[in-house]
Amino acid sequence: MRAAAAAIGAAVVVAALLTGCSGGDGGDGTEEAKGLTAAEVCRGFAKDAPAAAALTAAMGSERFRDGMSEPDKALNLLKDATEAPLADSYRPQPVKYCWLLPAEGEKDGLSVEFGPAQKAPGLNPEHAKSVTSYASGLQAYSSSGLGRLYFSCSLKEPAHDIVVETVVHGPGGIPDTDLEQRTRLITLANAAARQVSEKLGCEKDGLATGVPSPTAHPTS
Repeated sequence: MRAAAAAIGAAVVVAALLTGCSGGDGGDGTEEAKGLTAAEVCRGFAKDAPAAAALTAAMGSERFRDGMSEPDKALNLLKDATEAPLADSYRPQPVKYCWLLPAEGEKDGLSVEFGPAQKAPGLNPEHAKSVTSYASGLQAYSSSGLGRLYFSCSLKEPAHDIVVETVVHGPGGIPDTDLEQRTRLITLANAAARQVSEKLGCEKDGLATGVPSPTAHPTS
């Protein structure tokens, strides 16, 4: 009897170890999904279909890890800027509103940063040749690795109107000829900007709905 009991106990332990090594399942034989969905990351800025599709395609993943996003810090930086006009010499460091990594693997991540700006700077002719411009806010443009979007935030007194700079850093290794990646990045910048604009109470921000339309493709 003792030998039989010992054999049964050993079998139970082995079964438990095998289950642990397999990663477990959701109770119906399917493995539990790892990471966050596009709708769950960074307060749901990418929950709408166009932004969710852009995030999934841009990162090559349907699940994500949060790499230390700081949405509250980013919003507080912008709120502070509405209390008084920016000094000409003052250039605060932007804050990562959202910083994502693929749920699995070692691929590059994607981040969206916000900061106050003096104005939309425009593009010099050489820079304009190498990026795609889009219709959203005051100015929006993107390469295959970096996108920028500027929008005005008009507020009720006594708050001061500000210009908000949105910067999206995409994964590395994307060919600069990939025009679809440019649109994905600016779509994500636009979606995050719309969320921030709403939280700040901005009026007449001029931000596009869904996917911003390109207005000028690169010529180089």
